[in-house]
Amino acid sequence: MRRNRVRPFELLTVLTVTIACFLYTSQVPAAITAKLTPAEDGIELEFIGEGGSAVKETIPVYHAWTVRYFSAGVGLEERLAQYPPFALKVVFVTGPRAYLSHVSVTITDKGGKTLLDVPGEKVTGPWLFVDLPPGTYTISGAGPGGTRVHDRVTVTSGQVKTVYLRWKGDGTAQ
Repeated sequence: MRRNRVRPFELLTVLTVTIACFLYTSQVPAAITAKLTPAEDGIELEFIGEGGSAVKETIPVYHAWTVRYFSAGVGLEERLAQYPPFALKVVFVTGPRAYLSHVSVTITDKGGKTLLDVPGEKVTGPWLFVDLPPGTYTISGAGPGGTRVHDRVTVTSGQVKTVYLRWKGDGTAQ
């Protein structure tokens, strides 16, 4: 009978991976809830912070006529939260992996009517959630240097559609 021997290098690798996983999971919040406030003017995030204390953050929800929207995605807690189902999630990206914020966004309907014009100062994170009725829309974002990127999206009832607006790393349209 042949015995399998664990080599010191293999044991060190297993220990290193185990410790790294433990350290990562100990930094990830256990549960993050995100819900609309009763007045629907904010998204409340609740999670356990460092030291085990409860933390509450509020992300403002803006209204433009009948359309509601908010920006998020800054920090681990915001990226891990499950948000209320707004019909459209727009993600702003530059280069292969970097995220953008402060992107001004215009959304027009199929007929060319502007439904939403969001100034860059209200887009504080790389995600923009928009509560749109079902339909086909053109999304235009002004990113680095004012370069505009466009995409067309069809929103259907009961689903969240995710669209990526991407600029090249040098700030030009991709």
